[in-house]
Amino acid sequence: MTFRGTPRPRPRRYHAQTELDDFAIVSYRVPADALARHLPTGFTPMRLDFDDGQAALVSAVAFRDRDFHFRFCPPAAITCGQINYRAYVTAYGRPGVWFFGTSLDHPVVAIARHLWGMPWSRDRIRVEAEWNGTLARWRLNAGGAACEAAELPEPPARLDGFTGESHWMELLTHPVQGWYRHRNGWVGTYSVWHPPMRPRYFSALSASFPVFERLGLITSETPPHSVLIQPRLHFDIHTPPHRFRPPPGVR
Repeated sequence: MTFRGTPRPRPRRYHAQTELDDFAIVSYRVPADALARHLPTGFTPMRLDFDDGQAALVSAVAFRDRDFHFRFCPPAAITCGQINYRAYVTAYGRPGVWFFGTSLDHPVVAIARHLWGMPWSRDRIRVEAEWNGTLARWRLNAGGAACEAAELPEPPARLDGFTGESHWMELLTHPVQGWYRHRNGWVGTYSVWHPPMRPRYFSALSASFPVFERLGLITSETPPHSVLIQPRLHFDIHTPPHRFRPPPGVR
């Protein structure tokens, strides 16, 4: 069964949109209990059944923003590298992603950090890919974070932990709700929309993501679970974020 994505919410004037180039999802299998220690009350890791037991997943999602702009403004030539560090969770039963933080290679990071209280920071980020060859190559260099990946000659028969393509497509490539720890301590939330991805399968030749190491989720020797990459992807971002409130009657 082909994953068909989700309906596109009607764009609002205050939403943002962007084109994402060389979009990569580099995922790691992590202990669910270790991940749970970093989540607020009501948030739990999604536990997947791998061949040798249950575990959770986190991802570094790296890409180049191209022509990011808010809909109420004329398109601005904001093009820069970005890395989102996320975990796959449920919040009071609702699926989505918990954002540990974001690195952005542009001064606009100040809007997210200071106006919205999001855990964003400025960093030098270089994302590049070679798509013209028979098998593509992809590279990330962002100070401590780095990755080099090569496209596989053919898709793997399966991704460990998932029941099939629709399962991993929905969980890994199409979470539309996200949450983060606001600088004042409460939980913020926002949502996104994009068309269904059609990623290509890669293998990591090398990978280093110190953010996950500092959280105690992986070590420098932990290999990625999977690397999924797509040349370009449109994104709607439903800004501004707002304070998350648990469903009525839930404490």
